[in-house]
Amino acid sequence: MDAAQQEATARARELQRNWYGEPLGALFRKLIDDLGLNQARLAGVLGLSAPMLSQLMSGQRAKIGNPAVVQRVQLLQELAAQVADGSVSAAEATDRMDEIKRSQGGSVLNTTQTTSGSGAPTVKRVVREIQSLLRSVAAAGDIIDAADTLAPTHPELAEFLKVYGAGRTSDAVAHYQSHQN
Repeated sequence: MDAAQQEATARARELQRNWYGEPLGALFRKLIDDLGLNQARLAGVLGLSAPMLSQLMSGQRAKIGNPAVVQRVQLLQELAAQVADGSVSAAEATDRMDEIKRSQGGSVLNTTQTTSGSGAPTVKRVVREIQSLLRSVAAAGDIIDAADTLAPTHPELAEFLKVYGAGRTSDAVAHYQSHQN
């Protein structure tokens, strides 16, 4: 790989970190490990071709262009967390992955996946929906530029854009929780 390709890959991974909270190679490897998948199965569940998944993982491509695929990534992350905490068995995870594969994005697949025991959406789910929407409209750099423009007159709105549009999910969850009440 020459210097220009290395620079382009590094830039793509930094954009991925801004958009998705971490480079997609790391995110996808976690999903593969946590859910017991191989790359071909992960690509199939997400609705990506195997070459596209490989390009995203290696940093040859920066962005997932289809919002439904972004949503499936988020649903798989939630599922992996549920498998890790023992609330979902391996057999249930396989069924849920089939549901996720069939989803078109935007729909609630299973209330135990997307809601708390009370039936209300989980905080993380709400935050990821907001992040997904903002990130489907503009790149993180553009959102930060817009936030900087708004900051002098609308600091709270600027903070919202930065936290949800360009920040990490954990920071956005903390922000959301601090504004409840």
